[in-house]
Amino acid sequence: MSPRFALFLLVLVPITLNGGGLADHDGAIAEVYYWKAKAGKLDEYNRYIQNYAAPIDREAQRHGAFISVTTYISQKADSPWTHMRVFLLRDHAQQEALQKALDEARLRLHPDEQERNRQAAYAETLRDAVGHETLEILH
Repeated sequence: MSPRFALFLLVLVPITLNGGGLADHDGAIAEVYYWKAKAGKLDEYNRYIQNYAAPIDREAQRHGAFISVTTYISQKADSPWTHMRVFLLRDHAQQEALQKALDEARLRLHPDEQERNRQAAYAETLRDAVGHETLEILH
């Protein structure tokens, strides 16, 4: 599935399921990050997202950093990415503050710098960043 088609589904399905209106949110911007799990590391990277990244995301969301985040996993063996993480944002101000808010959430949950450095080094063994896009959502 192409990244654009996946994002199309991300936007279309909630609209369709809500009778033509946006479901439960009205985000204007999506920050989309594409990651490729390293060979043999897909399950381990999935666990890393669930056990380390997702709690940070929830903490940041609790503090108003974004509306929602969804992680999509490609099933195509030849896909340029294995994971597409889509952050739905209210506006450009929220977009500009996203990285800082995620960093602050990471600090709140993991105040020990050595632990954060270990986790960052570990993440590098699991995946590579392969792309990033900022998309406006057509309502």
